Formats: sequence, structure tokens, C-alpha cells
Amino acid sequence: MDHVEVEVTAELVRCLLRDQCPDLADRPVRLGARGWDNQMWRLGEDLAVRLPWATGSADALLVKEYAWLPTLAPHLPLPVPVPQRLGEPSARFPRPWLVTTWVPGAPADRAPVTRARAAAESLAAFLTALHRPAPNNAPTGSGSGRGGPLTDHTDQFTRGLAEVTARGLIDDPDAVQAVWQDAVTAPGWSGPALWLHADLHPANVLTADGTICGVIDFGDLCVGDPAYDLAAGWILLPDDSIDHFYAAYQPILDAATMRRARGWAIARALGGILIGDAGVHGRPGGKPTWGPPAHAALRRLIATIG
Repeated sequence: MDHVEVEVTAELVRCLLRDQCPDLADRPVRLGARGWDNQMWRLGEDLAVRLPWATGSADALLVKEYAWLPTLAPHLPLPVPVPQRLGEPSARFPRPWLVTTWVPGAPADRAPVTRARAAAESLAAFLTALHRPAPNNAPTGSGSGRGGPLTDHTDQFTRGLAEVTARGLIDDPDAVQAVWQDAVTAPGWSGPALWLHADLHPANVLTADGTICGVIDFGDLCVGDPAYDLAAGWILLPDDSIDHFYAAYQPILDAATMRRARGWAIARALGGILIGDAGVHGRPGGKPTWGPPAHAALRRLIATIG
């Protein structure tokens, strides 16, 4: 990560609130979580303050959430963080920041799904509601390629496969390559540009009582091919869940979209394996909890190749 050093403390959060949101300044403040781009500070029981801290791109992601998420959230069947206030850059903190609703639950990388059928239906209902045609001025994933043609990511996939192979983290690189090859030879998306969450990794999906109870971090919200989001089923859901997930999603999925989803899923599984390994060995940016769901997804995906 390209760190932009910004010291964030509870006192800083309180000062920002006193300056710009005085009606909220008397609420208790405590650290909630530190993510890739932002820190989350609890604000009482039902709100949170999100402040960019680790990447230079985080500012634009917060502003995008503030612009678009309030109009999408009412139509989604799972709780999501709804921005309430946009804090302006100031002498105290030279970056924008958000006050948003707090979504309770545990990240799925720490509390994996155990009620497979309920979770498959919950995830399918969420994506069915989200994957609607977007307006012409909706944000695209052009900078990251999220939601674009899978074939544009072949070089990135090849580098990832080479790295996990060199580190001895997978047993059958040829089988991984076969899943990818099947996906990139599938027909591309020819439908309208649909809304995508575009970052449905296990740390951005919340669980409670063994099933999915919320979705957070919409900073990568964009439009494109729904296969990008549908790949999450392979990583979030337990064994023997994917068919039920696909059956619950509407409209009925065609074979090409399911093939592309497998391609996105295996690419993201490689990334999760590398992030997990970095966490195990204390390397920067590592998260040890990402390894197990990524390895499980890889195993499930390889099993689809006959």
C-alpha cells in the first residue's frame, strides 16, 4: 500500500465533530477498525466516522460513497452503511471524511458463514437488488478494471499465479490455469452497465448467527459486468452452496456469466492467498485471516474443471 501518514486519534475525531458536526460531538468515540483505505471510529451505538489514512485514493472513494450510496441503500435487502454527513478538509485534517451509519456484525474472514443455504439466499437477494442498470453518469471502474473485460487482467493473473507457485502456496498451478482459461474464453458481457459493489471480499461482508447480515465499504462502487460481484459466492459461501446461490439470483444466469465469475473468483483467490501468506509472515499489508477462505475457494473452483 502507498501509505499517506495521517495520525488519527479519538481526540482528533472529537475535534472534527465539534468543528463541523457539533450536534454529534457529545457522543462517545472509540476505534472500530482500520481498513485498507480508512479508519472507522464508532460514534455512539448507531453511527461511525470514516477517515482516510493509508492511501491517497481514499478521499475520492469516500466522496463517491457520499454521492451515490444514499440513493442505492433503500433498495437493498441487507443493511449497508449510509453516509449522513461529508466532512470538509480543514487545518485539523486536510482530507474529506464521512459520518455514516454503523452496521453491526462480524467480518466474514473472522466469522465465516455456517448456515450455507440462508447465506446463499441472502447474498443472491442483495446482488439481485443491486445489479440494476445505472445512470450514464455513474462511476466506472476504469482505473482498476473492476467490472470490465476479464481478458484485460490476464497479465495480472499470470503474475499472481507465478508468485503463489514460486512461494509453494498451491499444489496444482495447471488446474488453476485451466479455470482461468475456461473463463477468459467465455463470451463477454453484452448487457447494460449494472451497479456493482466491486469489493465483496470477506472483510467487507458481515455475518451474524452463521449467515450474512450486512455489506460494508462501497468505495469501489462502479458499473459493469455482474460476473465481477457474482465471483464472491465462491469465496464467501461454504462447499456445495454455489448452485443454490446462482439459482436464487435473478435474472437466471447464463453459462458465460457463470464462467466469467469463476475467472474473477480464481484471480481473487490467488490475491487472498498472497495477502494471507503475507499476514502469516508479518509482511506489510498482510492479513492472515484472508488465507483460509481463499484456499477453500481455490479448491472449490478447481473441482469445477472436469
